[in-house]
Amino acid sequence: MFTIGDFARHGRVSVRMLRHYDAIGLLRPAHVDPHSGYRRYTADQLARLNRVIALKDLGFTLEQVGAILGDEIGAEELRGMLRLRRAELEAALEETRTRLAQVGARLRAIESEGRMSTQDVVVKNIPAVRVAELSAVAAGFGPHDIGPVIGPLYDELCGRLEAAGVTGFGPGLAYYEDAGRGDGSVLVHAAMTVAEGTAAEGVLVHVLPGIEEAATIVHRGSMDDILPTAQNLARWIDTNGYKPSGYARELYLECPEDRSRWVTEIQEAITRP
Repeated sequence: MFTIGDFARHGRVSVRMLRHYDAIGLLRPAHVDPHSGYRRYTADQLARLNRVIALKDLGFTLEQVGAILGDEIGAEELRGMLRLRRAELEAALEETRTRLAQVGARLRAIESEGRMSTQDVVVKNIPAVRVAELSAVAAGFGPHDIGPVIGPLYDELCGRLEAAGVTGFGPGLAYYEDAGRGDGSVLVHAAMTVAEGTAAEGVLVHVLPGIEEAATIVHRGSMDDILPTAQNLARWIDTNGYKPSGYARELYLECPEDRSRWVTEIQEAITRP
């Protein structure tokens, strides 16, 4: 028979771990001296210890390991547990690959530009939101096309909401669609988030669907100067192996009188090719 120290060395575990396994009934010593309390183990018990270690390495909890060794879990249930564990590991591996790609992209950007960008891109889920909106067509998607259209739209929208006695609306949210004219024109939607039950004459109130996965970046300053931020976002999407899905949304977080102090989150739906 082995002392607990020798058994621990053969099993490549700590004495403390063997004592814990004994305490929870997972691996009890073959003999315990009634006077000294010294634990003794047999060589046959190494097989059970190896099973415990192997199952733990697969990611099972000690409680699950005990149930498996005690034949409390049937073969079909065990297969299901292993499939679930495999799915968890595959998801963790994919997350690690994504993070590795992001680190590589950031490193390449620093090497090419000689500095670290102050604009970080975050991928997140955008929930659905109830909005009140007005829309109009702009000649294109450039700032010089959008600006003259979206400003008056918001002025009109806020005026109609205030006339209808609607309070507590905002922040503003703009989204865009192809106008369908074949000339590059864009349908501009100027929207404000509103509470359920909101109604105002001539204003469309509806739930704007969420975005399952969006690359987002914060732009500080006037929307007339959005181009460098938009280019940074596009570069990040391409470098990290995503593809954009349609036009980006704009969530206006802070809009003081001084436009140079505006804070806007750009949200672009993305997919994996």
